[in-house]
Amino acid sequence: MSLSDYPMTILYADDDPEDRMLTQEAFEESKLASNLIFVEDGEELMEYLNHKGKFSDKEKYPKPDLILLDLNMPKKDGRECLKEIKLDDSLKKIPVVVLTTSNDEEDVLKTYNLGVSSFITKPVTFDSMVDIVKSLNQYWFQIVRLPN
Repeated sequence: MSLSDYPMTILYADDDPEDRMLTQEAFEESKLASNLIFVEDGEELMEYLNHKGKFSDKEKYPKPDLILLDLNMPKKDGRECLKEIKLDDSLKKIPVVVLTTSNDEEDVLKTYNLGVSSFITKPVTFDSMVDIVKSLNQYWFQIVRLPN
């Protein structure tokens, strides 16, 4: 069996329930073999990544192959999380894609300086979101070679 035969785990940190629902539906529409897991803020993201609290079960909450990250979240924003992820030797190799409503050039520059893999502004239509999901899948799980 090849790596592509296993569902990839994608962890999406976003506080907006409508955006999470749209993303879930876009993944379902795309019929991708992926395990999409949601967390609702930056604190939950870091708890998940560090297997703390309700995320302590490593089998139920596996290390993600890709992190989708909203920048503007309560408790701990995406910029803070990105900085922590990239400073942690056990996490820094996980690709992080910012998926946010921001189109601010300063956010783009800051996140790339912090080590983000890609910066994507959230689309306004469902069809555009499906296209982004398909592109993410093709690029990150079919074209790019990721470390084990």
